[in-house]
Amino acid sequence: MIDEKLLEILRCPVCVHDNPDGGKLELVRDGKWLVCSDCGRKYPIRDDIPVMLIEEGDKWRNTPVDELPEPKPLV
Repeated sequence: MIDEKLLEILRCPVCVHDNPDGGKLELVRDGKWLVCSDCGRKYPIRDDIPVMLIEEGDKWRNTPVDELPEPKPLV
């Protein structure tokens, strides 16, 4: 599970680039995904580690939250 203090400082890498106060993330799907409130990119949390790669966020951007799969573990 993501610590609340970490969640407060994590930001979407795309949105924070344009606006330092932008890109706030919401924890969804039982704490297994982070969703950007500005752009809708979705970042999986694998083995309690947020995968904050832009390519990963882009991959899930158009997937509805209720259709996000269980994130695969890091290998």
